Amino acid sequence: MECKNCLYNINIPAINFDNEGICNYCRQHNELDNIYPFHEEGRTKLLQIVAEIKADGKNKKYDVVVGVSGGCDSSYLLHLAVELGLRPLAVHYDNTWNGTKAVENIKAITDKLNIDLYTHVADNKEVCDILHAFLKASVPDIDCHTDIALAATHYIAAEKYNIKYIWEGHSFRTEGISPPGWFYMDAKYIKKIFQKFGGKKIKTVPLLTLTKWFKWMLVDKIKKIRPLYYLDYNKEEVKELLKNKYQWQWYGGHHMENRLSYFCNNYYLPLKFKIDLRVCEFSAFVRSGYWSKQEAISELVKPKPFDESILTELCNRLNISLDTFLSYMALPPKTYKNYPNYKRTFILLRPLFWILLKGKYITKSFYDKFTKNN
Repeated sequence: MECKNCLYNINIPAINFDNEGICNYCRQHNELDNIYPFHEEGRTKLLQIVAEIKADGKNKKYDVVVGVSGGCDSSYLLHLAVELGLRPLAVHYDNTWNGTKAVENIKAITDKLNIDLYTHVADNKEVCDILHAFLKASVPDIDCHTDIALAATHYIAAEKYNIKYIWEGHSFRTEGISPPGWFYMDAKYIKKIFQKFGGKKIKTVPLLTLTKWFKWMLVDKIKKIRPLYYLDYNKEEVKELLKNKYQWQWYGGHHMENRLSYFCNNYYLPLKFKIDLRVCEFSAFVRSGYWSKQEAISELVKPKPFDESILTELCNRLNISLDTFLSYMALPPKTYKNYPNYKRTFILLRPLFWILLKGKYITKSFYDKFTKNN
């Protein structure tokens, strides 16, 4: 069975269909549309948030942390922040797998806009050791340490400069809603897998432990905002704007600005877990009216690109043979449920997270995905 609206089918985790054959992810998209209106109403709401940020940033050097990767969404956020009169601090977590274009994009935009850049660079060997441990664990989330470290780096920079707002470059209208069960991430999950398969203490990769996270939210009062939720965000138009104004370079596809993410999304996930993340992205385009369903289907059947040199690089950096890597690919697939994590704690603290959601301290996507028993 397949959703009558999007590309999701019965094989998607936690899916269900209403009497009209529409899936719960489409209904969730519609709910988010109501919560986060765009066009004029959304712009008005965003300007109200910007006014709050400016008021809080008075007599400070910076108003807002903007996480940057060199990708399209985060690059546009820097442009948008300056356009709206904010003084952003660009914050980047370097997992040592950046593509050349990502590095050049960050420099081009921060230089042109005269924005300061705060970067945390992890130790290359430590990142590779964590990656190696996750490959041995045989789970799909082998790059989740990057996402957790990125979030922690945002908070670290915000705390250091007394900034109360973090902007994230995500849009459910263009990136979609990934199903629970495809991916999972939290600091305990990362530490436990590393202890089991790596055996060393994590020192240079920042982890968002519950103690630190609650301190940043409840004591430091640092809020998270996703401005693209309030905008009629046309990615193709944004790419042209960035190219013309900042000599920004397109890197070929979603998350392909980072070579580790590229490997995960275009090789590891499709081959080992039969997960094609384009289903999320293209379904979002259909739900948002950017594409017809037939257009999305036509794009989905096209093969995913993959640079074979990345696989060679991965084996070299992990100091393993190709045969060893292929033995990891042949291991029975597992999920976060096979390893200790914070999930049960998140579920027990759901009422607290609801309050944090209303206060803009967490995102709706975290609340929906991590605090439900799914």
